Amino acid sequence: MTQQPDHAFPHRHLLGIEGLSPLDISLILDLADSYVDQSRRIDKKSELMKGLTVINLFFENSTRTRTSFEAAAKRLDADVINMSVSSSSIKKGETLIDTAMTLNAMHPDVLVVRHANSGAVQLLSEKVDGAVINAGDGRHEHPTQALLDALTIRRRRGTIGGLTVAICGDIAHSRVARSNIQLLQIMGARVRLIAPPTLLPSKPERFGVEVFTDMREGLQDVDIVMMLRLQLERMQGAFVPSVREYFHFFGLDRQKLSYAKPDALVMHPGPMNRGVEIDSELADDIDRSLIRQQVEMGVAVRMACLDVLTRPLREGAAQ
Repeated sequence: MTQQPDHAFPHRHLLGIEGLSPLDISLILDLADSYVDQSRRIDKKSELMKGLTVINLFFENSTRTRTSFEAAAKRLDADVINMSVSSSSIKKGETLIDTAMTLNAMHPDVLVVRHANSGAVQLLSEKVDGAVINAGDGRHEHPTQALLDALTIRRRRGTIGGLTVAICGDIAHSRVARSNIQLLQIMGARVRLIAPPTLLPSKPERFGVEVFTDMREGLQDVDIVMMLRLQLERMQGAFVPSVREYFHFFGLDRQKLSYAKPDALVMHPGPMNRGVEIDSELADDIDRSLIRQQVEMGVAVRMACLDVLTRPLREGAAQ
């Protein structure tokens, strides 16, 4: 049985972590906990969203995120439409607003959107009647990734508050890092950023974090090590001398992990470049790595997000 939240989710859309309260975040995480149990049953489906329509609109490829949203919606019995942008009218010159108006005429209840431009999802949300979930926009935000990371940490450690979390790697190009920085701080964690100077955002201290350019110093006494993918597709110019040199200084292996707490845990949002950001042996270590759990928690968190955003609609139909 799905848990009933103590208070209503006060937002029409989920466009970012920015603007969410600790109560909002806890509501989604608590609800997602119950969906973990549902997803582990033989019969994984409920009829919560029966008759509702979810459109996955991905302007950027992402097998992992799109499949996770699709699984989440289908387990809640929603009708799911996956739009392939590569073969759509957008490639023929249709504007983003035209696309929004066209989709809106189909009366989707939830639109899950990934786009290469920061702010594009916000623009779409202003043009449609249904709820919009940001599945990643440019370098801006990726809120469900931060939520699933938080659920993974909370289930393993019991809490997020008081932990020290190091986010390491290509922070300059990472929307995952931006969403995680905000969520972790909202929930009371201390955040450190570790990266070569070329992969740090400008004025990183404005995020209220500690900044390091040396793994040994940055990993000292941390509880969670969150590695990021080198986003070569977003880089224009040489940000790192070579992949081999990058791994030598900033790739996570057992020696570098030994600087952290003895029970420090390792995370990665995926897809992983093994031998670039993280050593394969460490990535597969079931005692230290939470990477597989992150994938499982992703479906549960996205089920919770779909639930809270369509709850007013379902309750209105029931009256």
